[in-house]
Amino acid sequence: MSNKEVITEEQKKLARYAKAMGHPIRMYVLESLSKRSCCYSGDLSDELPIVKSTLSQHLKELKEAGLIQGEIETPKVKYCINKENWEEAQKLFSKFLKI
Repeated sequence: MSNKEVITEEQKKLARYAKAMGHPIRMYVLESLSKRSCCYSGDLSDELPIVKSTLSQHLKELKEAGLIQGEIETPKVKYCINKENWEEAQKLFSKFLKI
């Protein structure tokens, strides 16, 4: 039996979300963004004890996983929770944790 037959799309999505959430800084970013409509990346770097390049890497991971979305408004980048994927992640984790 191949992995294609065993691993579901749901499991792949859940793993992608879990991996993106697998760092305390990223959890902070998600929690912070979930409480606001949007945030400029500069605002987050003022709150966190990390350099902007490190924050950018964390934001990139969250964006690639689809948990956040961003718009470039030169010279800043505005980030928000991707509500559709955030809701999907919540449902997938809830379903998984009830197993």
